[in-house]
Amino acid sequence: MRPSAWLRTASVLTLLHAITHTIGGVYGKPAPGPQETAVAVMKNNVFPVMGNTRSLWDFYHGMGLAVAVFLTVEALVFWLLANAIQKNDCDLRDVLAAFLIGYLALAVVSMRYFFLPPVVVELLIAACLVMAILATQRTAAKPV
Repeated sequence: MRPSAWLRTASVLTLLHAITHTIGGVYGKPAPGPQETAVAVMKNNVFPVMGNTRSLWDFYHGMGLAVAVFLTVEALVFWLLANAIQKNDCDLRDVLAAFLIGYLALAVVSMRYFFLPPVVVELLIAACLVMAILATQRTAAKPV
């Protein structure tokens, strides 16, 4: 497959990651019992921070939304990089390697602090980036 196809696949997977993170992680309802209690405590424990009154829930919810925004932007960047590779046959291996390292680190963090489904998606995205890098090397090695 061409590098652009691998990047478009990574883009779609990243967008799906953003959507499922938003639906399940940011706007998901806590289960009755201990989860509801933990959320209530996070919402009710307010304190001043830099001239504003915030709760732990504000930080949790805000960071969840921030992750969704960044995942969506990354999906767009992967799509734009696919266009750039396809049109210009430019060498983006360093950029792709940076994203690859980031997604491998994110998979480690997700495995430690979250659960398996995001790890699987992050590793699939990383695999697409590896394949795009390898496909770019093959394309660059062909004589003109």
